[in-house]
Amino acid sequence: MKIKDAEIISLMQNPRTQEKGVRALMDAYQSRLYWHIRRIIVDGDLAQDTLQETFIKAYQNFHQFKNDSQLYTWLYRIATNEALQQVNKLKKMQKTDEDPEYYMQNLVADNTEGDAEEIQLLLQNAIQSLPEKQKLVFMMRYYDDLPYEEISKIVDMSVGTLKTNYHYAKQKIEEYIKENYER
Repeated sequence: MKIKDAEIISLMQNPRTQEKGVRALMDAYQSRLYWHIRRIIVDGDLAQDTLQETFIKAYQNFHQFKNDSQLYTWLYRIATNEALQQVNKLKKMQKTDEDPEYYMQNLVADNTEGDAEEIQLLLQNAIQSLPEKQKLVFMMRYYDDLPYEEISKIVDMSVGTLKTNYHYAKQKIEEYIKENYER
């Protein structure tokens, strides 16, 4: 039986049951948050570390949860911020031959499994080449199928701006795939 947000919140707010609440929180949201983070970061180990940091921040700052949004929205925002911080750290540390675009281009060049995999790799490469805001909005909308209103709360942008970012991201991805797809 899946535990409801109200139960998790109640457990988290009581110091005696807070540990049980953290476990329930992790059980309920670990998978969804991991895949959200993983699409931003790409590296599985770093995504797992970032997920753990997300839950630590949620635990430490649960007193700031105002119950004016869904618990998932609040956690998503923390996960997004943590993932973007990791991406920024990586960008500062990486050399040009280690950046995601170079890595993805090499994967595409080495791929002999067929068109579907090539297109999937091209999609990932195209997403990685997007500006951060467009990448984030595209991933939340395309992969997680979140409504614009939820995304708006997570990234603190207006719905109109989100729709524009998503539209431009889709256009850029389509152009990228058309330009780089070899039959």
